[in-house]
Amino acid sequence: MNIKSLPILFLLLLCSGQGLQAQQAASFPIPQNLSQGYPRIYTTSEEKRELEKKLKKEAWAKEVLEGIHRRVDTHVIRHAEDPEWMVSRLQMYWKSKATNVYINGVNYSHADGQAPVPTVRFDGCRNSTTPYGRPKLEDILPYMEDDRGLYLPNNSKEGAPFEWVEIANTGNIISHINNQILSLGKDAAFLYWLEGDERYAKFAFDLFDVYITGMSYRGEPVDLLNGHIQTLVGFTHFQVIHERALETSSVLYDFLHPYISIHHASKIKMYEETLKRWIDQVIKNGVPQNNWNLHQANIIQKAAMVLEDNDQYEDEKGRQYYLNYILNITSARQWSMSKLMDYGYDVNTGIWNECPSYAQSVTTELMRFFVDFDNSFDLNLLPYVPVMEKAVKVFPQYTFPNGQSVAFGDSYYRPVETAPMKDMVRLAQKYKQNDKEAEFTALLKLMEGEENKEKSGRKPRTDLSSLFAQTPLVLNPKYKAGQMEDYISPTFYAPNVSWHAQRIGQGKHGLMASLNGSLGNHMHANGINLELYGKGFVQGADPGRGAGYLDPIYLEYYSQFPAHNTVMVDGVSSYTEMLSNHAFDLVGEYPVSEQKEGYYPNLTYSNVYFLEPETRSDQQRTVGLVKINEVAGYYVDIFRSRKQRKGDKFHDYYYHNLGQEMRLMNAKGEALDLTPTEEMGFAGGHLYALDYMWDKKSTRTQEDYQVEWKIEMPEGEEDVMMNLWMQGTEGREVFSIKSPACKAFRGDQNKPYDIAKAPYLTFAARQHGEAWEHPFVSVYEPFTAGVGRQIAAIKSLEDENGNKDFSGLQISLKSGRKDVVMASYEGKVVSVQNKSTDADYALVVEEEHKDWVLFAGNGKLLEAFGFKLSAEVKGNMVLEYKEGHYFLHNTVELVISNNGIEKTFAPAAYRQVTLN
Repeated sequence: MNIKSLPILFLLLLCSGQGLQAQQAASFPIPQNLSQGYPRIYTTSEEKRELEKKLKKEAWAKEVLEGIHRRVDTHVIRHAEDPEWMVSRLQMYWKSKATNVYINGVNYSHADGQAPVPTVRFDGCRNSTTPYGRPKLEDILPYMEDDRGLYLPNNSKEGAPFEWVEIANTGNIISHINNQILSLGKDAAFLYWLEGDERYAKFAFDLFDVYITGMSYRGEPVDLLNGHIQTLVGFTHFQVIHERALETSSVLYDFLHPYISIHHASKIKMYEETLKRWIDQVIKNGVPQNNWNLHQANIIQKAAMVLEDNDQYEDEKGRQYYLNYILNITSARQWSMSKLMDYGYDVNTGIWNECPSYAQSVTTELMRFFVDFDNSFDLNLLPYVPVMEKAVKVFPQYTFPNGQSVAFGDSYYRPVETAPMKDMVRLAQKYKQNDKEAEFTALLKLMEGEENKEKSGRKPRTDLSSLFAQTPLVLNPKYKAGQMEDYISPTFYAPNVSWHAQRIGQGKHGLMASLNGSLGNHMHANGINLELYGKGFVQGADPGRGAGYLDPIYLEYYSQFPAHNTVMVDGVSSYTEMLSNHAFDLVGEYPVSEQKEGYYPNLTYSNVYFLEPETRSDQQRTVGLVKINEVAGYYVDIFRSRKQRKGDKFHDYYYHNLGQEMRLMNAKGEALDLTPTEEMGFAGGHLYALDYMWDKKSTRTQEDYQVEWKIEMPEGEEDVMMNLWMQGTEGREVFSIKSPACKAFRGDQNKPYDIAKAPYLTFAARQHGEAWEHPFVSVYEPFTAGVGRQIAAIKSLEDENGNKDFSGLQISLKSGRKDVVMASYEGKVVSVQNKSTDADYALVVEEEHKDWVLFAGNGKLLEAFGFKLSAEVKGNMVLEYKEGHYFLHNTVELVISNNGIEKTFAPAAYRQVTLN
């Protein structure tokens, strides 16, 4: 770019005419000496020659240009003969020329008032979900304004017949049609600037002029309910973040400005006042504390760029004013970029405070914003936001062993975004930052795999922005791909979203469990929710959002407890979904979050506590991962739940797993005798969610039982299984259930069946009464049909000291190895089979050839095999005996006693020690 920028500090700029109390937090530099010519958003007139060279030299650029021509030329040619054809398909108040729009909350109500020209129509509903489709341009009725509404195809009927539809039932079709048409005008304006053919200018101008002139008379919609929606609405849409027509119109105006200044200069003042008023509306409304703020800033930046300097307007609100606003000014519903990032990012972890899909999207959008800003002004803002490097580098922590991202809340299972990694490389290359280029190239090549070269060089989409901002990235071949172990850790805790991950290994045979509470934006009411991985699939998957945020099935099922792998109390556990404030406390973990070396590698554990607010219940979930060998492992899940005020009716443990088949069996593998039941339903004052589930069957049992899911693979591949063993107890009832489909898987992910259309096979265990002294104690083992299970038998153990809130298991493996799991509570000493501990979670492993492992998580005592490990304060301790040698990892000072000999060990990483 030939525009050079100098950082300056702006004095406080007041928001005149908006009634906003704004305060400045000046932390970003603002570009000075801005170009006075047009265009200026994506490029400048001085750079036109470089673009022309690129179009001649680069095949990909030529293909982009040809694609734009294919999309626009037919319409431009027709417009020369029939200038009304495309204009008449804009969605306007053609007859009424209404100026005032009224809404009833999330639905359109009516419009009144009259302008001297047709005005821009407002959308039908905040919810985009509708059975009606957006018609092809040729099928849109010209000058369509009718008391019957819109004439649209009904996609819910065979053949999609056209029908008249009330506006309130049309979703976002109105704004989508208008933006589609304006986008054609934007393309035509660009082609006029590039090639000089005034036919393109005339086409673009006629669309822009009718639309913006009509917008100049439109007022802010009025919510007749005087509710929250009043703080969200834009001029065309119920949410200011979807005012894409403002962004599109601004780019159109940018390329068309030279034509307008020659042929229609008298209209420039009106156009720019309209754009400014539209920008002010985007600033005035919205939601500042999440991804909305960034989406608004992106829209504002594009629109602000086409304005003149501050001193050209009486109110001194020009492009510097608005650029400074989005970067450094904070008002009620539009925070400065610095405040937004301080609020949203955890500087210690780099995690954004929304569910994984939204969090990755925000980091992607922020990096795109910084790259676009740099492209426009030659001003790199990254040095002012050091958290961005950590925010991009943390992406691998989101991944399961198969590379798919965790997907709690309103998220989807798919590979993590790599666009921000590419943008980091772009900026590092531009500013000759070799270390950063090497670092992020390594990350990018790792996350995109061996095919990275082809991916990085793939064809850009046929949008004019591709010619400027999306030039194919060329990676330096001397920088090699990184290793996953450099970016992930066995445990990872993000307190700002109440998320804890545990993992061992990568690929098909890796293990990973993900726990989340409900803290941050786009979260669900799910208590302590579990996602579980096994044999190449996220088998215990979250269900996704399932539908639009305003749809009943989202509000009543997908966002509620029974849709998740959690425990619900008395059939009523719930709280606010979306922006939620219900986190769990991390009581203990091994190893500590983000520790990448110096730990025992074959186990992890976590212990979390959650206060379920609806019933004021204590809930505690302890999860252990245990590696058996290179291809096998299992999970231990101990879930306790009780009401603080007593009077527990029942506690329901839900677990959903992928598969076409599910079997409930006793400990011997014999089918349980299940009978149809209506016990688990809304009737009785429970959640509506339960009535979305069907084919419910149950039986009561005090004995141990099993559940097995099978993912039937295509011929020639091994079926994938998950076996759940659960401890039986007095007062236990078990259920087989079909639940609404899991909607969280997107794209081609080698799924063996259509997960999004199949019932989600669900197991539920109901504990009548409290579930604290009668907890849900489970062992999950993923395996393939060809290899089979490695666990031969599991039996329950009771504390020899009589503690009723103890949980203990003996897990016998086919290899002859025996594992003993012990879970104490509140530091009580528990004993089984000559083994004692006071740890929250302990694991004693005894190999057939006499090697062993002793592990205590968050404890002070562990005794077994004649060894006593004791500490003054709680901590983690691992002592391994392997092939005649001892290995120790302790996080607190530890005394080890054996055969009358005591040795003291200071806290240290996993290492070989001498005990004799």
